[in-house]
Parts: sequence; C-alpha cells; structure tokens
Amino acid sequence: MELRINELLTTTGPICAALIDSENISPKKASKLARQAESAGAKIILVGGSTAIDQIELDKVVRAVKRDVTSLVILFPGNVSGISPSADAIFFSSLMNSDDPYFITEAQALGALAVRKYQLPALPMAYLIIGEGGSAGFIGRSRGIPPDKPSLASMYALAAQYLGMRFLYLEAGSGADGAVPTRIVEAVRNVYEGILLVGGGIKSAETASKIAKAGADILVVGNLLEQPKFQDTLRDISRVISHK
Repeated sequence: MELRINELLTTTGPICAALIDSENISPKKASKLARQAESAGAKIILVGGSTAIDQIELDKVVRAVKRDVTSLVILFPGNVSGISPSADAIFFSSLMNSDDPYFITEAQALGALAVRKYQLPALPMAYLIIGEGGSAGFIGRSRGIPPDKPSLASMYALAAQYLGMRFLYLEAGSGADGAVPTRIVEAVRNVYEGILLVGGGIKSAETASKIAKAGADILVVGNLLEQPKFQDTLRDISRVISHK
C-alpha cells in the first residue's frame, strides 16, 4: 500500500486526498461525494472523522465508496470505532501531542487486534494538532502546537521519525478558519523524511499551492466537500499542486 502511494507521488508530485466524515452521512451520499472528488482529481479517499462512533454505518459507507471509485480508500479513524474490514488500508495514527494517553497508545492497543483480524494494511502515522485543532483537538484533548512555533512542530516530527512512523499528519482542524501555516510545514519538511500530510482549512487553490510548495506530499480536504460545486475548487487544487 505504501508502495502505491509512493508511486502516485513519484508520478504526479503532491496529491489531494478527500476526507469523508462517516458520521451523519448516508452510504449513497458518501459514494456520490467520493465519485465527484475522484473526478475532480482526488487520488485518495479517506473515510473517518473525530466523532464517528457507529462501526456498522462506517462499514456501509466504506463499502459504498469502494464499489464506486478506483482510488485508494483508506480509513482515517479518530477512535477504535473507526475500523472497517472493507477498506484498502488504515492510517494507524497516534495523536502525539494529546494530554490523554488514550489517544497516544491506548486506543491503538485496543484497535490493533481488529486491524490484524481484518488484515488491514496499517500505515503508521504521527498525528499533530496545530493550534486549536477544531473537533479533533477537542475530542483528542490535544495541547496544540502554537502556529508561531515551528521549532516545536519539528521536534515532534523528528520524534515521529525516530519512532518509525512513516507518515505524519499536520492538522489545523475540521472547519478551521486558516490552514496550517507554511512556516510550520517548511520546518517539518526540513527534518522529516517520510510522507507528509497536511489538512484543515484548505479551501482554495492558492492556499493549496503554498502548502504544497512548502513541502506537503498529500493535501487533505474535508469541509470543502460540503460546499456547492466543490468539484471546481478541488479540480483547481489538484491542478496547481501536481507536477505533471
């Protein structure tokens, strides 16, 4: 699975991932959103969310999305309830700057047996909240990294690398007014050698271009999918960040 992602990045440069929150969405609507996102250039469909708690509904959403797209469908769980046997893989993440050990290692231990049982390829990912972090920051009880302290983000990024985490996600938060500052992205890129994901507050091609140039490999859009005619903006984002 990591090989496929690396092949995508090698072929096109930075790519866009569309995050579908499985909470309060029907499988039919999720499938439609995924198809629209894929047609607009999204190479990965993420399914999850910080408040998703219904595993049965989650699995229905994942199966509906998998049936109708050719893109990779990867779980993006906020808790142990975010595991489905139907996905292509799971971002097995640790919220490194949480004040609650549950979100650093305990939830991961509780979910590990299910990941093994379902034979889900696990993609080890460090998760860092930048600033307040929206719902993810609130639910995860994070101590958000100040946006004006890139050295702190670098410190955590290096720790993630030394712990063997091959993916790193910088999260501004669902519904965030602004994206992760480029100075944070640049500082992390300078020290972290794995695949760097950035999400939250990416609502325009201009913002996306700056983040990609700062060093992001995968740009995650979520709230944008709730906007009318989001495909036009997503298509512009996909175009400006690609090296093709």
